[in-house]
Amino acid sequence: MKVAVIGGGWAGIAAAVELTAAGADTTLYEAGRVLGGRARSINIAGRTLDNGQHILLGAYRETLALMRQVGADPETLFDRRPLQIIDNSGFRLALPMLPAPLNVAWGLLTAAGVGLGEKLRTAIWMDGIKRRRFQLPADITVAQWLDNDGQTGQLRRHLWEPLCLAALNLPAERASAQLFANVLRDSLGSARREDTDLLLPRAEFGQLLPEPAANWLSSHGAKLQFGKRISHIAPDQNGILIDGEIFASAILATAPQHAAILWPELTINDDFEPIATVYLQFGPKISLAFPLLNLLGKHGQWVVDRSNGLLACVLSGHGDWEALDDAALTASLEDELGFPEKAHWHRVVREKRATFSARPALHRPDCATSNPRLFLAGDYTWADYPATLEGAVRSGRRAARMALSCEQP
Repeated sequence: MKVAVIGGGWAGIAAAVELTAAGADTTLYEAGRVLGGRARSINIAGRTLDNGQHILLGAYRETLALMRQVGADPETLFDRRPLQIIDNSGFRLALPMLPAPLNVAWGLLTAAGVGLGEKLRTAIWMDGIKRRRFQLPADITVAQWLDNDGQTGQLRRHLWEPLCLAALNLPAERASAQLFANVLRDSLGSARREDTDLLLPRAEFGQLLPEPAANWLSSHGAKLQFGKRISHIAPDQNGILIDGEIFASAILATAPQHAAILWPELTINDDFEPIATVYLQFGPKISLAFPLLNLLGKHGQWVVDRSNGLLACVLSGHGDWEALDDAALTASLEDELGFPEKAHWHRVVREKRATFSARPALHRPDCATSNPRLFLAGDYTWADYPATLEGAVRSGRRAARMALSCEQP
């Protein structure tokens, strides 16, 4: 069975691996020179950096399974640590190595900077969410949800709002409460302690999946077409016509705005959020006490310690930071970090349309299209999650299974 996958991001990689493993004659088209899409390594001024900070959770089961399938070992490529939320105000919540849900209960009970009464109210609130299976009566904003449920204390500012921003790339005032509840269900609400673990990359992002997947696909007979931008997709009596070549079925795994150009019947929300990563290279003695810090500043959000004095500051969603040029943004973040030395090297990586806007009641297209042989893959099609690598991988595998179920024309 001859199947095409258009787009070599994590959804396209997942689809191509699933198809190839099932024996399909797979062709993967990627407009760029490497696989990975928005989660890949890039070369800047002679350095190899990631084009964004993608921190995985132990709950990303299908992503980890895909890595193992193509020969990438998560145990060596990630620094796996129990979740800690730390900010520069002195707040600290650390989950111990206890079975779930005791780990979360103990983490809440021992959180620094929060009164006992608030901790107990939050524990009762979380238990109520679990009893409702994380299903909300209506999809409202996270801020409205927290207001309605009386979550207005220190844990809101230091835990729920930062986690919302990290998971949905939107502040609580604009983010979907149901999507955030889904994230909590599969992480802090999971029955598996490992699902709450942070997985911090030890290697460049290209080594986690894109590079080993390219090697695996090539060695298993898949055709990788780099630098190939597809310009035309059309139905054909014998399948799907892609730039003049016939395929039994096809998977469109590009970003949604590009997918809508190739398949105009696709309806998407033209509402995207920017993300900037500000790399700051300090001396080797500069490090964070824990490799993830919530920076409560005017512009700073999350900071990731990439070791050897390299810090990556992440800014998600529309905000005042967008109006600053690279020099001003860098200077602002240096001031907020407050280290005794200034960075001796810096770079800013901006993506203006990095993710779809995970707002309440957002329309998300299905995997199926109007053509029974053309399928969609991408994090924007996995309606259970916001824009995550896990959603991308799951969507790719689902699209591949549907493509394989098509009868030969």
